[in-house]
Amino acid sequence: MSNRTVGAEDYRPGDVLRMECPFTEVTVTGVDRYHVAVRWPWWEIDTAADGIEWTGDVALPMPTDRDREREYFRTVPAEETLKAGDRCRVGVPETVVHVLAVHRFDPPLETGWLPRPATYLDVLRQGESYDARLEEQGYQFDPAGGEPFRLELLLRPFAFLETGDEVVDRDGRAWTFDGPWHWNAFDGEQPGAPSWPLTLLFRDGGPTPEAVAAVAEATASGSHAGEVGRWVDLTGAEPNGPA
Repeated sequence: MSNRTVGAEDYRPGDVLRMECPFTEVTVTGVDRYHVAVRWPWWEIDTAADGIEWTGDVALPMPTDRDREREYFRTVPAEETLKAGDRCRVGVPETVVHVLAVHRFDPPLETGWLPRPATYLDVLRQGESYDARLEEQGYQFDPAGGEPFRLELLLRPFAFLETGDEVVDRDGRAWTFDGPWHWNAFDGEQPGAPSWPLTLLFRDGGPTPEAVAAVAEATASGSHAGEVGRWVDLTGAEPNGPA
């Protein structure tokens, strides 16, 4: 897949993104041992929010805070050099991430600020794998919020399939595709992966001849393992499930 931008509603787990947020000048409003608070330049106070009062500030962790690595925003100069009243710049340096989960909200969430988020992405940095033993992991953000994130889709594993697709593989086994790391065989055997090429059997009551042809073309060469390998090479992470 060629690099491209996508709309907030189009992201899905497994996507590999290049992300950054241009650094913008802000005022430091407070400093303590673990945080530096800045007046957030991209959100507005939501006066209609029910029971939620946001001050207009966002607290960013100091190097002494244990959640430091989970926060992507950074200041220039560095947080530990700042004091209340200083001017600094805040943004996200360019980094590669992979999408762990996509959360959608209808109606959008009331958070105390505007715009109200309709989508949150949970992402992990390049080199970071999902760990089910951790209660909290990764970074959550609104890709269509007020911050001017620049997001570029570098890779979507199995982009030729959609969640819920049913296919039959080279060996005659039928599978349901429930995401890049979640294949369910109709025969109930142990978790595994289909052998390419694949034939699309079902998609949204279809499939259309064009969709069948696209899946056949995409899997005429290569393999499931090769597709996973491309993702691993780019993310430096382990897939979140059987690969």
